[in-house]
Amino acid sequence: MGNPIRVLIADDHSIVRQGLRQILSDTPDLVVAGEASNGVEVMQLVRDGAGDVVLMDVSMPDRNGIDALKLIKKEFPRLPVLVLSMHPEEHYAVRALKAGAAGYLTKQSAPELLVSAIRQVAAGKKYVSPAVAEELANAILDDDDERAPHEKLSDREYQTLVMISSGKTLTQIADELNLSVKTVSVYRARLLEKMKLKNNAELTHYGLKQGLVE
Repeated sequence: MGNPIRVLIADDHSIVRQGLRQILSDTPDLVVAGEASNGVEVMQLVRDGAGDVVLMDVSMPDRNGIDALKLIKKEFPRLPVLVLSMHPEEHYAVRALKAGAAGYLTKQSAPELLVSAIRQVAAGKKYVSPAVAEELANAILDDDDERAPHEKLSDREYQTLVMISSGKTLTQIADELNLSVKTVSVYRARLLEKMKLKNNAELTHYGLKQGLVE
């Protein structure tokens, strides 16, 4: 077995640090290389080159975890930081990962998850739970301002948009797609809402402008 992974623990609650230390001490390939109770202390440890992975709480006094994370990534871009939080994943995970975290775990996660997450980020990979992966995918889609509004529509909504733009009535669309008129009008309502348009005239104008109509 190679050298153990040196872990730096940063959390302002000593009882949490104690719990984390306990979990890591039961794992032969992980060692606690240092502890910090705030952002300044964690930066000191990192600058001393004491660790291979930083395990850091997202909300610490004097400099919150996201700020400390950004600072670590600026000075030590290759050092993996695993963010821990009391908050449900969807609240902070995307922000943390965008700021450069290698992974995100809630403090309620099982100890074995923590151990495997540390090993994963130490090996240069990212660690995210399935829930966070989905959240992240949604955030990327939502944040991508270069995507045209129609690219965010479902397939059926997109079909409806193109057909309305080309002058077809809801009844004609329903016949062609083998759907009820009621269903087609639901798609129309959804796509108007998603695209922030008011009526068929605006839809048609949009479709022509974007070259969606043959």
